[in-house]
Amino acid sequence: MAADQRPKADTLALRQRLISSSCRLFFPEDPVKIVRAQGQYMYDEQGAEYIDCISNVAHVGHCHPLVVRAAHEQNQVLNTNSRYLHDNIVDYAQRLSETLPEQLCVFYFLNSGSEANDLALRLARHYTGHQDVVVLDHAYHGHLSSLIDISPYKFRNLDGQKEWVHVAPLPDTYRGPYREDHPNPAMAYANEVKRVVSSAQEKGRKIAAFFAESLPSVGGQIIPPAGYFSQVADPRVSHLLCHRHIRKAGGVFVADEIQVGFGRVGKHFWAFQLQGKDFVPDIVTMGKSIGNGHPVACVATTQPVARAFEATGVEYFNTFGGSPVSCAVGLAVLNVLEKEQLQAHATSVGSFLMELLGQQKIKHPIVGDVRGVGLFIGVDLIKDEATRTPATEEAAYLVSRHGREGEKL
Repeated sequence: MAADQRPKADTLALRQRLISSSCRLFFPEDPVKIVRAQGQYMYDEQGAEYIDCISNVAHVGHCHPLVVRAAHEQNQVLNTNSRYLHDNIVDYAQRLSETLPEQLCVFYFLNSGSEANDLALRLARHYTGHQDVVVLDHAYHGHLSSLIDISPYKFRNLDGQKEWVHVAPLPDTYRGPYREDHPNPAMAYANEVKRVVSSAQEKGRKIAAFFAESLPSVGGQIIPPAGYFSQVADPRVSHLLCHRHIRKAGGVFVADEIQVGFGRVGKHFWAFQLQGKDFVPDIVTMGKSIGNGHPVACVATTQPVARAFEATGVEYFNTFGGSPVSCAVGLAVLNVLEKEQLQAHATSVGSFLMELLGQQKIKHPIVGDVRGVGLFIGVDLIKDEATRTPATEEAAYLVSRHGREGEKL
């Protein structure tokens, strides 16, 4: 707490001297120094109050007392690695399994979403015996080297696209090639995946996985057309290796729920469930909101995928993954979600916000599109209605203005 009393200018000077400039601040022209938070509110060193519309980890509210208490009480008893038998890890896995399709019944616990996606990539490759990955354009799946390689959002500014990575168009019905007036955009975008897979196979490549956020976030808060995932990996045939496009090519489907899982979409606990009750991914990754700010992450998969990984004889061990404290925190988050009916809350508040944003769209031509589900919402600003050219500069101004001039509430 002593550091909170340091003048803001001194804190900024120390950060600029000691912390890499690659680790960026929000509102760098005039950073906000946040010293405490509670619920949806954050407070700076002057006591100014802000509504937190940026954080994607305080899923049940900053410093939720039930989550804080769970961590504190378990910390007073035991916190060690998961090689010791303990109730918390199995209780937590069981609770998570109750939210997922029954096929997804094997769990690995980790510290971050990046670790989860890296493990998902390893699982997919061990299970299929293949190397290559199909991803969506503009995707971001984490900061590890393995994940930078499958994140067009990053690799296009670094070493470029690896030969084992294949990029499919983002299923964006607002500014993509198949838009809201297309008779069947789900099939059209799925056929693009088929084209990408076929092109790779013609070069002798073999597909290990299709990696996709259930709702692409970094790509622009995209809501894929209903049925798209089912077309990419057809669930009408239950056997894992007898599916359309990706599964027909011998690959598995990885649903990245790190940004959008745990009831954020309101209607469902998992965003992939928006694609239909019959769609089941082979691997689901979780992070961020899973621990409400505590470093917890998870991978859920099927028995066949897990067994293939186990057959290597190589142990998977994560020092802090699945620790008693982490699992106590995870259980507390699930308890709060249920007790406070936060899925229903996400639906009602999200609908209200969408309605208000829709009113702004009517008033202001710069608002080209308002899209979202639950509390996953995006506003697309444009320069011209006909071309839908992104209003990049205006968006940057608006973010900065409302971040720093939203004033004390």
